[in-house]
Amino acid sequence: MAESSEPPERDHERSERDERDRPERGDRTEPTERAEHAGRRERSENAERAERPARGERGERAERRERARPNDIWARPRGGRRPKLTREAIVDKAVEIADAEGLEAVSIRRVASELGVRAMSLYTHIEAKEDLLDLMYDVVAVEVLVEDGLPDDWREAMIEITRKERAAGLRHPWMFELAGRSPRIGPNGLRHAEQSMAAAARLTDDPEEMLAIVTTVDHYMLGFVLREQRLREMGTTGLGEARQSALEQTYIAKLLESGEFPHLRSVLDTGIYNQEDFDLGLKWLLDGIEHDHRGKWPSTSSPT
Repeated sequence: MAESSEPPERDHERSERDERDRPERGDRTEPTERAEHAGRRERSENAERAERPARGERGERAERRERARPNDIWARPRGGRRPKLTREAIVDKAVEIADAEGLEAVSIRRVASELGVRAMSLYTHIEAKEDLLDLMYDVVAVEVLVEDGLPDDWREAMIEITRKERAAGLRHPWMFELAGRSPRIGPNGLRHAEQSMAAAARLTDDPEEMLAIVTTVDHYMLGFVLREQRLREMGTTGLGEARQSALEQTYIAKLLESGEFPHLRSVLDTGIYNQEDFDLGLKWLLDGIEHDHRGKWPSTSSPT
């Protein structure tokens, strides 16, 4: 066999040739890595584009909540696309539930169920339960407004307002409970407060005295009605049973027999401890107020 004229290839030369001919690692992997990177970037951009409207929507809602002060429920735009579901219908149903079962029975879910709609439908009109309670209070405040103007005499004006407050309190026992939570005042509540001050202004033009008169009469009305509500819940039978039960208790019987409580004994014996006379008590109260202001302001005229 003829020998080749080319000198034999050395090991290090073969290694160098193989290394030159071998594709670079970067050349082999770069297309794959670029594709993976491009895919990740595209997915990230798609996710960001999808999230952007949601972030914008959340931001707009937050901005609306920031703009809407807590006492702006009456100034907020009314929502809702369904004609049969209105803010008035929601509030009226909530008042109906509270009248029948008490304030604790009122909830967004319960009102929605009674109206035959989903709870989420109510949030188009009312953002929270506290808003609903405020609206309920303002709705019943209409019932204490004196139509066609107040009487000229301060006593007649105050008596008419107070009688309306008492009647509304007995129709809606929960309203005084709600008043204790300091609800945000609405337009009807403002009108009622204005009428009360206007009645007091027929006696005095001093703002501090006007407020003191209205507050004093309110305290009398509130205390009387709360007691009246309790007596109505007990009923005549319940009152008789409570009285008899008290008299049958050994220590009470002994105290009464001791002669230490003669006036209380006479009242309990006659059974007139539950006598009610709202107008008489109100008359005595107004007599005292007028006596204190006698000569300061004529009771039959108005400073305005």
